[in-house]
Amino acid sequence: MKKYFGFILSLIILAGCGVYPLLTGSPMARENMFLLLSYVGLALSLNILMGFTGYVSFGHVVFFGIGGYTTFALIYHYGMNLIPALLIGGLVSALIATLIGLAVLNLRGAYFAIATIGINEAFRALISNVDYLGGAEGLFFNLRKAYSAYGGSQKALWISFILLTVITVMVLIVNFLIKHSKFGLGLFSIREDEDAAKVLGINTALYKTVAFAISAFFPGVIGGLFFFKNGSIDPGSAFHLLKSVEMIFMVMLGGIGTVFGPVIGAITYEQIRAFLLVNPTFKDLHLAISGVVLLLIVLFVPEGIVGFLRKRFKFFREVFE
Repeated sequence: MKKYFGFILSLIILAGCGVYPLLTGSPMARENMFLLLSYVGLALSLNILMGFTGYVSFGHVVFFGIGGYTTFALIYHYGMNLIPALLIGGLVSALIATLIGLAVLNLRGAYFAIATIGINEAFRALISNVDYLGGAEGLFFNLRKAYSAYGGSQKALWISFILLTVITVMVLIVNFLIKHSKFGLGLFSIREDEDAAKVLGINTALYKTVAFAISAFFPGVIGGLFFFKNGSIDPGSAFHLLKSVEMIFMVMLGGIGTVFGPVIGAITYEQIRAFLLVNPTFKDLHLAISGVVLLLIVLFVPEGIVGFLRKRFKFFREVFE
């Protein structure tokens, strides 16, 4: 039962984030929880690659953008229903991740990280020059027309929120299942010593590619929901490198390779970010302060919040893996 503690606690937190706006009916609560859940979902997605496999992707936002553009274009040009458009967006992201993985997952460390940055910037430049996708200016919904199929704009926004809650819970479950599977054990072996994993007979190339594809699917779906809710999409917001840095920060802050870590890391980061942005003294320095916090984590608490709790308290040492 103890091994389920972090998962159950995460599930309760996500359920609370999803239910609270529905109970209050508050659009402000919905918007706040939408942003928070999107951060949690993105952090959990990256955790599959970075936390379990040890490959740090500084360009993981590329899949957020690919999924966002795919979903948005299908609805914008063909009037496709949101749910199948989201699934296609996620699958396209996973497929492209598979193709990219075949090319770059043989790289390690800083070389892999730099390659992912280059891939993200290449997609940003490519999309900026495709007129079908709106070019550099992007695409914009006729909100009344786009949301009419869902009962109007307010209902469409609530539907988006509910779907995001479901997706975030799904990626949490996937994290837990992978961590406690033979596949997850293979990923951890790669993280600890990839050469030794090969000697043990693990097909490291296959394992890494599958993990990369899974970790790309969910950002693709979340990106689709994010831009559907916003009613517009452009290359700058879809492929913003800062979002990748935020994802890495949240995973490291909470605890790499844990199920509960990305959840508490994302929530903590969002609270820090919100405080800094509304504070006149720090609103222009929130990125610099976040960078300093990340440096302190790397130097003094590399295991993150979960690792700190495990070291200090026997109870958490027994229940947090």
